[in-house]
Amino acid sequence: MIFSKFRWSMLVGIVCTISFICYAVTSFSQSPQASVQLVTDPPLSQVIPLEAEATEYLGSGKYESPVQLRFQALDAKGKPLQNARYRLQILTPPPTPWFTTDFPIVEGTKLLDISGDAPTGELQIQQVFPIRGNYQLQASVTPIVENAFTPIEQTLTLTIPENPLKWRYFPIVLGILLAIGFVGGWVIGDHQKSQYGEIAPRRVRMLLSGVTVSAIVVLFFFNISAELAQAQMDGMTAETTLTDNGLIQSQGMKLELTGDSNTSVGQMASLQVKLTDSQTNLPVTDAVFDIKATASENNWVAFAYQGIPDNQGLLAWQQQFFDGAPHQIEVKVSPKMDGNRQFQPFQVTKNIEVEGIAPPLFVRFVGLFYFTGILSLGLVLGLWLQRQRLQNLA
Repeated sequence: MIFSKFRWSMLVGIVCTISFICYAVTSFSQSPQASVQLVTDPPLSQVIPLEAEATEYLGSGKYESPVQLRFQALDAKGKPLQNARYRLQILTPPPTPWFTTDFPIVEGTKLLDISGDAPTGELQIQQVFPIRGNYQLQASVTPIVENAFTPIEQTLTLTIPENPLKWRYFPIVLGILLAIGFVGGWVIGDHQKSQYGEIAPRRVRMLLSGVTVSAIVVLFFFNISAELAQAQMDGMTAETTLTDNGLIQSQGMKLELTGDSNTSVGQMASLQVKLTDSQTNLPVTDAVFDIKATASENNWVAFAYQGIPDNQGLLAWQQQFFDGAPHQIEVKVSPKMDGNRQFQPFQVTKNIEVEGIAPPLFVRFVGLFYFTGILSLGLVLGLWLQRQRLQNLA
């Protein structure tokens, strides 16, 4: 009897202990914790991917400005953390081979990797998002002063919808393909006898000749356009190579922009800017860097960031250039408002050659399959209606 009471008491004690531990763990997990808050400008509902061809005939006629991303490190009480050091990595959406984007090589890659100090706990960048989908923003925040606060590791998700122009143009393209297939089926379905020495009836031969001429004209147009664009880019590259070497000295300081000069779509390019005193070669830290990456072909800004150098006078980052065209990196240095060294702002530029990568063969086959399927559907429909018409006439 005594043993039975002891056993029940022990069981009740174990249950109470487990309940207390579960309650403590649950309360701790639900308590406020330090976090990184993200605000975008414009709001996400107004953000669209980059238009591959923002022309008056194929798009909106203009390139959208990059999206401003503002990260704020907050403590458990929601107050901004001071003197924080960020590392931000932006990962692109995973591959979608059956419904590919404008830049299939970019899918499933890293878009940006940058580290910078944030005295007020706020990090701001401007970034163009090349494709639709869910981007992963991996933010790591550590204190500049050791043990000032607990480091923060947080992954944020940014969802970019498809460009509305795609949905507007899709039914037009679909209708054109169906119409071409329908006309071909209608002509082929007509019972026409070939004359002696003819391989096909006259209407079928005219249809095939028209399709062939149209294909030649389209290919000729795109090839000439590509050659003209390439010649223009080659001229710009040769002209800028003579003037931009990534190094400038002004007002007793040396500003040097180094890193990769050649890269390709889907690969990260490493870049670094350094500010030193020209006489002592010591790092200059009381300054502000304004970084901007611009596509030379259409002059749209792909990335921009304003930050301060570290104690070595350095600011380094990695970024991917998703458009296979030359880009220009521009870094302007300005004095801090409360800095000891005051000077007139000056800048340095560096040109980067970006090699375009053709989409994978599988992606091209998928696109060809969709186009062929729609044309075949129109062809079958045209053949069927023509046969029905002929049967009714008979």
